[in-house]
Amino acid sequence: MKASLQLKLGQSLTMTPQLQQAIRLLQLSTLDLQQEIQQALESNPMLETSEDDDQTDAASENDEREANATESAAEAAPEPASDWDESENGPDWSSENEIPDNIPDDLPVDTAWDDIYQSAPAPAARNDDENDHDFETRNSPTETLQDHLEWQLNLTPLSERDQAIAHALMDAVDERGYITSPLEEIHAGLLDENDEDPLELDEVEAVLHRLQHFDPPGVFARDLQECLLIQLNQLPPETPWLAQARLVITHYINLLGNRDYAQLLRRSRLKEDQLRDVLALITGLNPRPGDV
Repeated sequence: MKASLQLKLGQSLTMTPQLQQAIRLLQLSTLDLQQEIQQALESNPMLETSEDDDQTDAASENDEREANATESAAEAAPEPASDWDESENGPDWSSENEIPDNIPDDLPVDTAWDDIYQSAPAPAARNDDENDHDFETRNSPTETLQDHLEWQLNLTPLSERDQAIAHALMDAVDERGYITSPLEEIHAGLLDENDEDPLELDEVEAVLHRLQHFDPPGVFARDLQECLLIQLNQLPPETPWLAQARLVITHYINLLGNRDYAQLLRRSRLKEDQLRDVLALITGLNPRPGDV
């Protein structure tokens, strides 16, 4: 026989009297626990209650009385007046750009395209509390359109060649968000005589189409028509009157810019109410995406 020494590790739970008492106290209700405490105080003259407990009980009673008073005041308070005007005729939804009910054959020509769009409402002023807590906004420089585009470009997987094209296109974007230089000129500026694989114009156009998916919608457009079409193409396919809006922008944008609704109705073969819905969709687009 051979003597050996073995070491074994194990865990066991010993129910000490303190642990048993703690488990029993945890199972008591609030009333039973109070009775248990009272019995302990009576059986042991060395124990006494703390003044904090009395203050806590008094504070709880005061809070309960205040809550009841607040609830009663809320029930007695009158209903707040609504800002919605529920008059018999309802709110006035009229717009100065709305198509008149009876469109004459000849309308006065107005070539100001911006008249088609309603002025955007000014942003609501923020109160002092919000400004004080908006630490990030108050302590960071204002982000420009170029900064926003550069940030998106850094997140876009592109080859070094396409990165160079993208930066050249970005340099040609003005404050409105439009490309101000012809693609041929941008392409010529990127050509390298020593390059064994010369850059093609199609490559510039391909990168441009990718950048036209950047935010804000409509950026990197070369003209107003392309800007509006980019925004329409980014809308959900089930958007009402989307196809008709594309038709109007693609073929009849000059009539729309001149507000020649009579010719627009004839050529688009839309009814007056249908054209109103189409124009409502178009006027919701932004002709200057860089201003956002």
